[in-house]
Amino acid sequence: MKKTVLYNKHIELNGKMVPFAGYMMPVQFDGVNIEHNQVRSSVGIFDVSHMGEFLVEGPNSEELLNYLCSNDIFLISKNKAQYNCLINDNGGIIDDLIVYKLEDQKYMLVVNAANIEKDWNWINKKNQNFKCKLTNISDDTSLLALQGPNAEKILQKLVNFNLNELKSFTFLISSVSNIKNVLISRTGYTGSGGFELYIKNDQALKLYNLLLNDIRIKPIGLAARDTLRLEMGYCLYGNDINENISPIQAGLKWATKINKEFIGKNHILNQIENGTDKNLIGFKLLEKGIPRKDYNILDHNNNVIGIVSSGTMSPSLKTGIGMGYVETSKSKIGSSIFIEIRNKKIKSEIVKLPFIY
Repeated sequence: MKKTVLYNKHIELNGKMVPFAGYMMPVQFDGVNIEHNQVRSSVGIFDVSHMGEFLVEGPNSEELLNYLCSNDIFLISKNKAQYNCLINDNGGIIDDLIVYKLEDQKYMLVVNAANIEKDWNWINKKNQNFKCKLTNISDDTSLLALQGPNAEKILQKLVNFNLNELKSFTFLISSVSNIKNVLISRTGYTGSGGFELYIKNDQALKLYNLLLNDIRIKPIGLAARDTLRLEMGYCLYGNDINENISPIQAGLKWATKINKEFIGKNHILNQIENGTDKNLIGFKLLEKGIPRKDYNILDHNNNVIGIVSSGTMSPSLKTGIGMGYVETSKSKIGSSIFIEIRNKKIKSEIVKLPFIY
């Protein structure tokens, strides 16, 4: 089991460590609800150094990435980032990722920890005709997520440029205090605003300690990261998306550009033109209960019409919420459904995502 360079610091901070995607990661420090509300109301810091990072360089880098990904790589200008999906031959999602344009003909891909090896092998296989230079920098790179409405105010005191000019999905490589070469990105997985900070491993603990010197910043574990992302309706790979789910089924048509050629395009075009058999929905429980992954979704006649892909008790809404796949004909917003929890039918409603605004 791997450890991030902050492992000993997490132990010092009384983090509860659990195996996650091949790493020992802090699932919580002070409790899920406390940490969740800390990020929603103020600011928190996450160690997400288990994520993977690849560099793609060369004259054909745009062509390779455009062929592999659902979104249009040519829309990204320097110092911009883009949400994307790696697509397989059948239109399914190999992984979702962020693509950073570092320079002309040089990109950084940020992929999910559990998919690092799979993604790396897939990209290398497809690169044979493009001959780009590929470098896996995952084991040399740390990633800290500073998230929450107070993140900008706190970080601004540590940088020498106006963070307000750093718009959503843009980034800059600069210094944080006396720590050089930090990629500061206006991105995140919480819906509460903030930044993601990419840094070499040997500087990660220094940066983490520097940020925690501000008593307003609290360490946050992966459990709260999950409740935060779920309230926003953000997909989690392995739960809400996988290789058998297309971007169209997952509600990611906005990140799928069909005015270009890419792997699996014909399958996706067919779904756009003829519809899909199932769609991702958000639902809110109208009765007491907590939905969990793989629970059945039922209609009024006790027919199984779908399955829960993610579920939790929302710390913000104080009720059970979740996402799942249901038959397309039964996926209308406002429809009543039931979630089967321990052999009980819990009345629920299909709602528009995100759950909070």
